[in-house]
Amino acid sequence: MKKLKLTFLFLSLLTFNSCGFYSFTGVDIGNAQTFAVPFFQNTAAVIEPGIDQRFTFALQDLIQNQTSLNLTTNLNEADLVYTGEIIDYYFAPQTATSDDVAAQTRLTIVVLCSFTNKAIEDGSADFEKRFSFFVDIAGNAQPVGTVLDGAIEEIFERITQDIFQASLANW
Repeated sequence: MKKLKLTFLFLSLLTFNSCGFYSFTGVDIGNAQTFAVPFFQNTAAVIEPGIDQRFTFALQDLIQNQTSLNLTTNLNEADLVYTGEIIDYYFAPQTATSDDVAAQTRLTIVVLCSFTNKAIEDGSADFEKRFSFFVDIAGNAQPVGTVLDGAIEEIFERITQDIFQASLANW
């Protein structure tokens, strides 16, 4: 009976101890403590004012909200560094009506992101990738004001999630 109790106690401790290593977001920050996201410049042929700043803040906010990492502005101090630029921003008609009018317009944004994980010395986690997403806007809606803001927000939410998953998720 005593042996059974000891075995049960050992298994219970092992189970509770292993729960401490699980992350519900699947994030693996390793030994990293800080990250930096300098300004993502808009180098696209079409310049939409302010999207560069909005994207930079969106990526910073996502990483801060999903990890315990601290944001730093000093690239030399940061364990994880995200750099890049918005390289494409364009509208394209998607479907036409019988009156030769676009029934939908697609807004596409492409971001080039370089990720460096200084906490891993062999550079195996580093990458430079293009991330893109699009939103279709109804042809009778003008892509300005709240319609445009909503589309950009949806695109940035998806692109920042994709960057986050590529750099820190361990699925």
